[in-house]
Formats: sequence, structure tokens, C-alpha cells
Amino acid sequence: MTNSQYRWVIVAAGGLLGCVAIGAMFSLPVFLGAITRDTGWSVTGVSSAMTIGFLALALTSMGWGNLSDRFGPRFVVATGSIILAISLALASQTTSLIAFQLTFGLFVGASIAAIFPPMMACVTGWFDTHRSLAVSLVSAGMGMAPMTMSPLAAWLVSIYDWRTSMLIIAAVAAAVMIPVSLLVRRPPALQIGGGVAAAGGGDSVMSVGQALKSHQFIILLLTNFFCCATHSGPIIHTVNYAVSCGIPLIAAVSIYSVEGFAGLGGRVVFGLLGDRFGAKQVLVLALLAQALGALGYLAASDLGTFYAVAAVRQSRARTFHCG
Repeated sequence: MTNSQYRWVIVAAGGLLGCVAIGAMFSLPVFLGAITRDTGWSVTGVSSAMTIGFLALALTSMGWGNLSDRFGPRFVVATGSIILAISLALASQTTSLIAFQLTFGLFVGASIAAIFPPMMACVTGWFDTHRSLAVSLVSAGMGMAPMTMSPLAAWLVSIYDWRTSMLIIAAVAAAVMIPVSLLVRRPPALQIGGGVAAAGGGDSVMSVGQALKSHQFIILLLTNFFCCATHSGPIIHTVNYAVSCGIPLIAAVSIYSVEGFAGLGGRVVFGLLGDRFGAKQVLVLALLAQALGALGYLAASDLGTFYAVAAVRQSRARTFHCG
């Protein structure tokens, strides 16, 4: 199984799917100003679609994971890709704030949940060696989104209105993600039914209920929640805030590119530091630095300062995914 060269195809597919999926969701901060100006909806109301999306992603992940175990990751990932494209297309045509929050928030968030948990589990199953590298590379696909999809969204909205731009993003998601999802396969061990047995020895395997009640799970859950809240919350408003400071839209979106580069570096550097000094110690220090770095937005008013804050904050934010 582990010698199969196809496992790297799975890694490439996971990275590409993650890039487009996260990029499609994070097109909303790029479109935020245009949407509020065109519709008269409040910034709070429109940006709350992202909050709904994150909640939907979290709450539906376990359901998609169960479906992936039962029907295979290809079915789930392909279904999520189709739902994502349809949801973006519907959101681009909504005429009420509630409808927009449901289509972009609830449905887009739920569809992205069909991508990440199944792909992470699938990649893990394909590797006995180089597993950390493989998972990091898939996770790095998210880091590529600010350098690819966000500039595309900014270029589109500078030419077309936000509805046409979002519809084009939906078409891009469909054209890329649906064919790529068909490359996804179950790990060979699971294809022959030996995956569960190989995972552990009978009574030593922890049940789902025991895992959910364990203090390790609760600590990781809360840590991930507050880590993501600290870096994802400001991301939603970064572009709009930068534009309000007099920075042109295309330049403001480039802040996301800096965050993307910093996120990629954070995965590698802090992953290596975690291997050397221990994941727990590096994680605690990096999360503290991230919290302090988030305060840098209070002083950000020019492009250089935004770049500095983005680089410091995002490199630390990715430590949790590497650790």
C-alpha cells in the first residue's frame, strides 16, 4: 500500500480541492464592500454568512465523515464539490440577506465540510511513512487559496459586479473540483476490508463516545476553536478595513497573499520545531505569539504594516495544523 505512487496523486488532489474550496469561501471578504454597496445590507449581516459557514462546517463534518466511511471518500468529496458550486451560484442570485446567509453560509460551509475531513482521513490511510508530510501538503492547499483564488476574485469584481463574479467563482469550482474529486480513492487497506482491524487491537480501541468525553479531545477542540477564531475573524474584515484606510482593492487583497506565504512557512518551520522541541511547547508559545500579533491590527493603517501583521499572525495560526 505505502509504496503505491498513486498516494501522491491523492495528496495533490487533496491540496487542489482544499485550495479551491477555501478560496471560494474566502471570496466573500473580497466581495464584502461590493455586496453591501449594491444591496444595502449591513456589513455585519453579510459577514455573518462566514460565521454561519464555519459553524456549518464544524457541525456537519462528523456526518460527512460517517458517510465517507460507509460509501467512500470519492462519493462524499464529489457530492460536496457539486453542492459547493450550486450554493455559490444560488448565493450570487439571492435578493434577501437571509437567503444569502443560508446559501453562502449554511450550504457553502456544509459542502466544504465534505472535502476536508474525508480527504485528511483518506490521505492518512494511504501513508505509513511520510504521513506528516503528506497531511501538511494537503493542508498547504488552504494556504495557496489567498495567493490564487483571492486575487482572482479581486480581479473579477474589478471588472464585473459581485453577482457575476461569484457566479464565475462557482463555475471555476465546478470545473476544477468535480473532475479532481473523481481521482480520490479509498486507501488499499480499506478496499480489502482490513483498515479497521489494522488500526488497533480489539479492546484497546477507544470508542467514539469515550473519545468525545476524553479531556484530550476537549482540550484540542477548544484550542482549535480559539485558534481559528483569533485568525479567521479578522480575515473576514481585513480587505474591507484596508480599503477604508485608503489602500486600493487589488493591493488590499495582496495582504491575503502574504498571509498565504506565511501560512506555508509556518507549517514547515513550526512543524520542524515541533519535531525537535516537542509539539506542546511550540504550540503554546506560537499561540501566545498569535494572540499578541492579532493586536497589531490596532496599529495597521498602511500596506506595509498590514503585511507585517499578516505575516506574523498567519504563520503562528498555522502552527496548530502542523503540530
